[in-house]
Amino acid sequence: MKNRISLLLSFLYIFAAGLAGCVERQLTIATNPAGAQVFLNDEEIGTSPVTTSFNWYGDYNVTARKEGFQTLNTHRKLESPWYDYFPFDFFAQVLYPGRIVDLYEWSFDLTPEKQVNRQELIQDAQRLKGQASP
Repeated sequence: MKNRISLLLSFLYIFAAGLAGCVERQLTIATNPAGAQVFLNDEEIGTSPVTTSFNWYGDYNVTARKEGFQTLNTHRKLESPWYDYFPFDFFAQVLYPGRIVDLYEWSFDLTPEKQVNRQELIQDAQRLKGQASP
């Protein structure tokens, strides 16, 4: 009898674990123009547009690099949804039988690099050299 109860409890535990809720968090970063190398908190996540999963909400540093464009360094904040706060988080992440997909999208415009005229650069260097000399 004890073996049957243990077996039944084991089955119920495994069944309940299979029904447990799940929160999937995804962030998509797009750049204009596309094709920039994207870093999130100094970790390369791919070429824009790129989608990555994340585990926590809060501040993120974003860097985007593309040849011919100025490097973009900025930060954004991902705000927690209401079901990520106590006590709702327990129900959303453990008891809710479905899957919650949390999608965010950030878009950034890249600024073209300013083309520097060689002659202007030399003149600026000479002017600065003259200002630095006594």
